[in-house]
Order: sequence, then structure tokens, then C-alpha cells
Amino acid sequence: MSAAADTAAPASVLVYSHRPEIRAAVRTAVGRRPASDVGPLTYLECATGDEVVAAVDRGGIDLCILDGEAQPTGGLALSRQLDEEVADRPAVCVLIARQADRWLAHWSMAEGTLPLPIDPLTAPGVVAELLRARARRPVTPR
Repeated sequence: MSAAADTAAPASVLVYSHRPEIRAAVRTAVGRRPASDVGPLTYLECATGDEVVAAVDRGGIDLCILDGEAQPTGGLALSRQLDEEVADRPAVCVLIARQADRWLAHWSMAEGTLPLPIDPLTAPGVVAELLRARARRPVTPR
């Protein structure tokens, strides 16, 4: 194990989908250490929008991966809600089923997107970059 891996700060990742197979696919694709300088990751799974809001309100979440296709509350709407209601919200990545939905992710104020189905070759890199950017982001009160 490299020195960078030894000193990488742990990160907490919230994964939201009403479908357990989507949550499992995200965990499997991203893994416990998406890059040598990021992680280890711990996961918190949420099946409802209310669970997401409550977890973010409690704090300690570094990244939210939200299923844009979730029912009844979609990840795009949750991303927008978190951006408007939480002063120092976690970084947000939205799972999208169609590349044409990238504009919706932009509207939702998500910092990143991942296409469905989850690609295990690209997902760790996207997650690692979002966590790095989050660590560099200054806290700005609203």
C-alpha cells in the first residue's frame, strides 16, 4: 500500500435509490477505495427521499449519489432541494438513464453524473474526483 493510500481520509457516501439493485450496483462499481488518495469509503443506503434529507441534515456525508429515476422522489429533485436548503451540502452525483438528461442534472445543481447502467470502469474516477473537489471546497454560509 502506498503512502497516499495510508493517509487518505475516510469518506462517507450516501447512495439513494428506491431499487436495492441500483444501490448494490453503485457500491460494487465504485468499491471501497476508488483511488489511492481517496477513501476508504463507507456507504449509507437510503430508499426514500425523506431518508436522504434526514441523513444530510445529520451531517457527516461527503458525497450523495442519487438515482435520477427513483420513485416517487427522483434524485434530480432531491439534488435541487439539498442545494437550496443545506448551506454546506455534500457533493452530489446523479445517476441518469439518458445522456439527454445531463441538462436536468445541471439544473439540479449536481456536480457530476453517472450513466445507468453503472460502468465500473468510469464510476470510481468520477466519485474520486467529486470527493477531491469536495475536500478543496471552502465552506460558504448561506
